Amino acid sequence: MSNQTLGTIGTALHNKLVKAFAPDHIRLSDESHKHIGHAGHRPDGESHFHLEMESAAFSGKSRVERQRMVYSLLAEELKERVHALSLRLSAPDDRK
Repeated sequence: MSNQTLGTIGTALHNKLVKAFAPDHIRLSDESHKHIGHAGHRPDGESHFHLEMESAAFSGKSRVERQRMVYSLLAEELKERVHALSLRLSAPDDRK
């Protein structure tokens, strides 16, 4: 599992994702610096994230079902603190 240095919010998101999905691969990136001047940007960062994750939990699920699983898990964070979360989700059997 790879991960860049994250702040408090990013670390909490990462830990929650790992606990729920037991991913084979996860990379969560804080991309807030790319959104300066955009809606939802916070000067202290941790408002815009990008997630790449592979998990067996996504096997047999459509792209939309996978997204809903993640958004449902992180609903509280997305409602309160995180403005945007872009996703790239896969399952091990996608490579076959």
